[in-house]
Amino acid sequence: MSEKTARLLTTLKLQPVVPVLIIEDATHAVPLARALVAGGLKAIEITLRTPAALAAIEAVAKEVEGAVPGAGTILTPAQYEQAVKAGSQFIVSPGTTTALIEAEKDYDASFLPGAATATEAMTLLDAGYDVMKFFPAEQAGGASYLKSLSSPLAGITFCPTGGISLKNARDYLSLPNVVCVGGSWVAPAHLVTAGDWAGITALASEAAALKG
Repeated sequence: MSEKTARLLTTLKLQPVVPVLIIEDATHAVPLARALVAGGLKAIEITLRTPAALAAIEAVAKEVEGAVPGAGTILTPAQYEQAVKAGSQFIVSPGTTTALIEAEKDYDASFLPGAATATEAMTLLDAGYDVMKFFPAEQAGGASYLKSLSSPLAGITFCPTGGISLKNARDYLSLPNVVCVGGSWVAPAHLVTAGDWAGITALASEAAALKG
């Protein structure tokens, strides 16, 4: 196991649920991250789906003690570089390209590449990756599909993301090839907009208590 993979697993094992955040207003990033950390969710994925994302990552990296900021929805090497420079400790992609694999070699940040099929997972395994994001989890076949991969692809560990909620998270967490899940339900937009950080801490605590 490479040093980067070991660091990635250490990050993913911090909690059963990694918050997947879409931050529209960078001023929300610090109180939101603090609320999540207070609830036991230290590893935080901020997706590059909004203009505020990079500023949000930078703010969390600099100001939130205990947080492990990561960047999601990384599609290009340029975004990879921007996210690392902003302070991301781990990088997440919905799928994987040769360009992203090459870019990963230039940075210390660990990489969680995306796969949705056995062929994609095998291709990543051949490239040296054995920890992957399974996305979009529910739409790609759900927990039953991922369970069916656990025996033939026993050397691969997944973090499923996409369509996962409090109701079905345990279905994934109970699988032998799942280290954690990614979910957005711990930081719903209406609570973020309202600045209800206590409400988000409560949701984070509930998610942190999930067991397989």
